[in-house]
Amino acid sequence: MLSPERRDPREVLRRVLVAAWRALGRYHALVGIDARRGVRLRIRARGIMVAMEATAQQHQHHDEMPTGGSALTLVALSATLHCLTGCAIGEVLGMLIGTALGFSNLGTIALAVVLAFVFGYGLTSLPLLRAGMALAAVVPIALASDTLSIATMEIVDNAIVLAVPGAMEAGLDALLFWGSLAFALVIAGAVALPVNRWLIARGRGHAVVHETGIHGGPSPRAVGIVAAVAFVFGAAVLGAELLGSDDEPEPEHASASAALVLGA
Repeated sequence: MLSPERRDPREVLRRVLVAAWRALGRYHALVGIDARRGVRLRIRARGIMVAMEATAQQHQHHDEMPTGGSALTLVALSATLHCLTGCAIGEVLGMLIGTALGFSNLGTIALAVVLAFVFGYGLTSLPLLRAGMALAAVVPIALASDTLSIATMEIVDNAIVLAVPGAMEAGLDALLFWGSLAFALVIAGAVALPVNRWLIARGRGHAVVHETGIHGGPSPRAVGIVAAVAFVFGAAVLGAELLGSDDEPEPEHASASAALVLGA
């Protein structure tokens, strides 16, 4: 006999109906049920099962991931914002800790990358664990869902921060530090968007999480608003820094060299 966990629900329902019919058959004279009525009961039960299967198929079809068009882009955008949230939390914490403790640029970046992966995986894993899934089942889902997306964001984000002059050396009280970090994170998310779209279209990336039917994390709309504000803030800070550097006076040695050339 099959264990209860492996029994087919249709088989269980059939057995219940058969048992009920046999019990009623013993009292057919009392309740007025004959063999022909039993045939109708069996046909009706079979019809119920067909309707249940059709409903399940419709529900499954409704939950299928889109494979193209704007619908796929919206799903990819939601997945990117979800991933960007974990990356941003880890990246900011890593930069804060590394800068406050006086780590080298390499050490600070390494810490930020590690924390970005930790929080990125964590935002995906926690809803699955709370739903009762085993850790052994959650880990491969998180790895398949977020690894390439997080890696893309981290490469782009840290490359931009390193490319901004003085950003890594700026203190925690400097607008340049926060502006460059905010700008870099949003650009990193924009670069990761087509990556996530490509993965989801092929049943990979966040499509793996979608198959579980378990969703969690912050609202994509709220994250999108924060990302838009962060982009405006970062762009304004970097723009002001660029204009300020153009207005700075030339160093004295450069002026002296120019005077010597003119005098000659």
